[in-house]
Amino acid sequence: MAPDLKLVIQLQELDNRITELRSEIASLPKHIAHLEKTLDTHLRKAEGDRAALAANQRERRQLELEVQTFEQKISKLKNQQMEARTNEQYTAFKREIEFCETAIRKHEDRILDRMSEAETLEKNLKGAEAALGREKQQVEAEKEQARQRTAEDQRNLAELERQRQQIVATLSREVYGAYERIRRKRHGLAVGEAADGRCLACNLALRLQFYQDLKRGDQVMFCHSCGCILYYRAPEGGEEPPEEAVGEAQPLETRPPA
Repeated sequence: MAPDLKLVIQLQELDNRITELRSEIASLPKHIAHLEKTLDTHLRKAEGDRAALAANQRERRQLELEVQTFEQKISKLKNQQMEARTNEQYTAFKREIEFCETAIRKHEDRILDRMSEAETLEKNLKGAEAALGREKQQVEAEKEQARQRTAEDQRNLAELERQRQQIVATLSREVYGAYERIRRKRHGLAVGEAADGRCLACNLALRLQFYQDLKRGDQVMFCHSCGCILYYRAPEGGEEPPEEAVGEAQPLETRPPA
């Protein structure tokens, strides 16, 4: 195989791996952000349950204070009732006492409701805090894995870029220039394999003579359709079946496309 052709194949493989590594490195911060967003959801859930329980406890304390106030008022009213001089005064004190007693019963019912509600809230809070603890451990573990993966990817990327520089320094300027032009035009793909009489980059048939010359591998050749640098890799187990000419004959083109 021609030295430039061998080098340009290696260069494409390196660039493919470099692209993969750069994409992975760029995606890891997004992955960490997603983990932190999930953790924040659990955190807000725990905070919401904690706030609901605190509100429940405040309301219970307020109701209990109001019950105490009504009980104190009833005690005073009963003393005043005992000192009433007329039936009207006595009846008025009695109505006041009954009003306070009714208010106490309503408050006590609400206290019982809040106590029952508190049991559910406490259960929810314990579950949310347990889930939050598990999520924190998992997120920290995954973040550490992501940091280690990023560091490893960056080391590998530096090594691949060093290898790339070595290949570019050895590759002829003409072939390297063609490679970069094709790669920009075809979104990273500049080198393609040929097999069964076709360019596998665009899946179009190659002229018979072109394909025969390509199989020798002694020069850098370009697909007439997509412009990719082509190479032939013999199939395992021997040669492929003889090719038949496809379409009309066209002049052989080995120069890079404009």
